[in-house]
Amino acid sequence: MLSGLLLPFFAMSQELNCTITINSDMVMGTNKTVFTTLQKSVSEFINTRRWTEMTIANTERIDCSISIIVKKVDGDQFTAEIQVQSRRPVYNSGYNTTLFNFKDNAFTFDYKEFDQLEMNENSITSNLTAVLAYYAYIIIGYDLDSYSRLGGTPLFEAAERIVNAAQAADLVGWKAFESSKNRYALVNNITDEAFKKYRNYFYDYHRLGLDEMSVNVSNARAKIAAGLPLLREANRARPSAVIIATFLDAKNDELINIFSKATDKEKKDAVEILTDVNPTQSERYENILKN
Repeated sequence: MLSGLLLPFFAMSQELNCTITINSDMVMGTNKTVFTTLQKSVSEFINTRRWTEMTIANTERIDCSISIIVKKVDGDQFTAEIQVQSRRPVYNSGYNTTLFNFKDNAFTFDYKEFDQLEMNENSITSNLTAVLAYYAYIIIGYDLDSYSRLGGTPLFEAAERIVNAAQAADLVGWKAFESSKNRYALVNNITDEAFKKYRNYFYDYHRLGLDEMSVNVSNARAKIAAGLPLLREANRARPSAVIIATFLDAKNDELINIFSKATDKEKKDAVEILTDVNPTQSERYENILKN
């Protein structure tokens, strides 16, 4: 958990502990050393930069991963996809819960081997660093939201500023009309008043649900169950909203596991709601009733 407390025994540390993977299997005939230097540069940019003014312990750094799948290289221009995940520990357990799981299919950037990755958030000159900074703020924002109600708002606002600057620079992947599941759409959902109840549920799910499992499983599961109708409410207000899809991408396995051990009524209600929100996964949700 990130903490804003200025405790004298806390060392100043970066917020992210991020594993970076560059997959170049789809690219043939290119000098492969460029992918090694790209991986090193991205890792240094994400992990050595301080993204907030918070004081945290090294052990509190957020565990996350970024995988860049390069599909094409044309000179210095890379066409790729990027998969971003983040996790955090559940209190008094050895379990890490996935907070964020997002695949971004529209990722193009320019990179020359040994380029220094730099970032000016007021004037975007590199789509590579803009995208990395955007996801750094999203990751930290999700982490903070899981520990305090709407705690990630300042980070999501920082991500929104990058979106606005990237739009002004006419970069791909940032505009409202391009996709309902792109970077603009995600941060627009997060900061939309219509999803405020969902974000409060995100806190309840983690702090009052998962983190309380070691104390009282039934009460913790009931807290998670009580908030499920908010997912349906949010999805009906904004059909196929990317913020809800992203939550379920992160939580499907976990929800199935949680409710497989629930009461019959909790099982029935959970399957009904989850199937309504995400019908493509209905067969998987039916497994809840078989346990």
